[in-house]
Amino acid sequence: MSLQDRIEALKAKHHALEEALELENSRPRPDEAEISKIKKQKLQIKDEIAALSQPH
Repeated sequence: MSLQDRIEALKAKHHALEEALELENSRPRPDEAEISKIKKQKLQIKDEIAALSQPH
């Protein structure tokens, strides 16, 4: 897998997590623990994308 393919895969996963977060927030009683978990995953992916996008 090339670097660009890895970045695109991470972006797709980040987008899927964003949708999961929106779904959880739209529930009548959102699970705060699940929201926190999703946000942490999104941040980890964002950090990894940033690190991979840095010129070496």
